[in-house]
Amino acid sequence: MGYYNMIRQFKEPKRYRLELVRYAQEHGVKPAARHFHATPKTVRKWLKRYKPGSFEGLSDQSKAPKNPKTYITEEQKKQVIELKRMLPSFGAKRIKENFKLSISEKSFRRICKNEGLLKTKRRKHKTKQNLREIKAKWKAFEQIDMDTKDLIDIPEIWTQIRNLGLPKVQYTARDVTSGIQFIAYAEERSLLFATLFANIVLSHLKACNVHFKESRTQTDNGSEFIGSWNARNDSSFTKTVQSFKGITHTTIPPGAHTFQADVETAHRLIEDEFYEAETFQNKQDFFNKATAYILWFNIARKNSYKENKTPWDIIREKIRNPNPNIPVLPAFSLNDVYRQKLKNQGPGGYHVGSLPFFHSIGGGLPRSSSAVRLVMLNACHSTRTVLNLPMPISPFVLKLSHCAERLSQ
Repeated sequence: MGYYNMIRQFKEPKRYRLELVRYAQEHGVKPAARHFHATPKTVRKWLKRYKPGSFEGLSDQSKAPKNPKTYITEEQKKQVIELKRMLPSFGAKRIKENFKLSISEKSFRRICKNEGLLKTKRRKHKTKQNLREIKAKWKAFEQIDMDTKDLIDIPEIWTQIRNLGLPKVQYTARDVTSGIQFIAYAEERSLLFATLFANIVLSHLKACNVHFKESRTQTDNGSEFIGSWNARNDSSFTKTVQSFKGITHTTIPPGAHTFQADVETAHRLIEDEFYEAETFQNKQDFFNKATAYILWFNIARKNSYKENKTPWDIIREKIRNPNPNIPVLPAFSLNDVYRQKLKNQGPGGYHVGSLPFFHSIGGGLPRSSSAVRLVMLNACHSTRTVLNLPMPISPFVLKLSHCAERLSQ
């Protein structure tokens, strides 16, 4: 049996090497090599390392280079830790790309693991039927999923909701094909607010020359969408949706929650990337940052599930010369819109009022992509940010800078 195989059989290979060294000292290097079925080079190595009177020097040594060409500095390690603490929901790949880090993703994860910064993710269920390819073939806005999300269930934001009077419910609409989404907030779930939200979102898309043809809005069977469970007539939500030519309202089968997977995924992402990462000064600051997040999500955030494209990239592939205002509907308060509507007592239409980021262009929705670009660049300039941001920064500023970069292209 050769030397290598013999060593693998020993629990303490140092004893076998000690015998090899003693034999070599008595009979010579080459006889020892023949006797132990090793090479003269191996015998000389252990003779050189051996320190008489002990086992010292006969243990295996690390084969890593003593002077590696690249190594992680304390400054790089500190930067990784600060970035991960600031953006706990961001993975190694996303942070490396956003901040142009020189270290590898593997090294990034190792540092985070040693510092206890890696989150334990819930194990995903095994998908029985992947509809990604089917959904990718749909037209833009062929199916818009709508749903609501309770914010009071999120521990990181609950105290701020109570102290700052922040809204308690999020209303979400998401196009299944592109992944583009729109959000609004209210104090409660209600058929009134769901109807108002659907009217605003669909009116916005219609104003942006989006044509609905054999399209549908899909919801669950919550009372905020269908009204009473035993109602004989369509709810106001259904009637409002179907008042737009070419679009119908459909509901998922009872208990079939996977039918709303696209909008549920958006809810999980906004919880990880926004509600758990941000802190707010007041209610206005909350809407400012919510708008920054939704602009970043629609314009600058790449989706690995959709071939590493942003929602706006997919919209531009699906629609010829799309209106640049499509992805920039700001986050808004349904309570404020409803109060404004009652105050104005105006006929029809929708009015978002003077909402975050758009004061400089007269309130309401931006009239052109250049106006949005100007607002975003001014916001970045006012915070003195660039893409290679100095530490420390906030997730809010990071999202602003990425949106400004995409809008300036």
